[in-house]
Amino acid sequence: MDTIINPENIRKHKPKFRTPATLTSLQEKIKSSPFTMWMNVDITACEDGFAELKVLMREQLKQHNGFTHGAIIGFITDSACCWAAASKVGDVVTAEYKLNFIAPAVGDQLIGRGYVIKSTFSQVITRADVFSINRGREMLVATALATVVPYK
Repeated sequence: MDTIINPENIRKHKPKFRTPATLTSLQEKIKSSPFTMWMNVDITACEDGFAELKVLMREQLKQHNGFTHGAIIGFITDSACCWAAASKVGDVVTAEYKLNFIAPAVGDQLIGRGYVIKSTFSQVITRADVFSINRGREMLVATALATVVPYK
């Protein structure tokens, strides 16, 4: 018996048109994010699978030993990964991330750099490194892997 395939029953994959984020569009978008605004983030790059952000250190971001609080490192990691992914596929949300703390973050400034490892239609695999700037020297304090997914 021959099987007849009805084309109407075949689910057709229709890719959505997504507009990659640019440095300018990202700077505009975060103006509607109260926490990001409170963090006083300076986005310095967002293009072709790479993003960089800087956060000036202040007392409100420290934990009881004077190091940057881990939640702040998590925020920088998540933002760097998402913004790198957004530069490829547009608006995204985090599905998961794994963060490794390497050293206490002390100094005047923190820098997060995110990179796209692999981008597909349904997910973007990214990594990020977080550095502290102390006395003019950059020191790696955390690294992470994240999976982010297109939001719209």
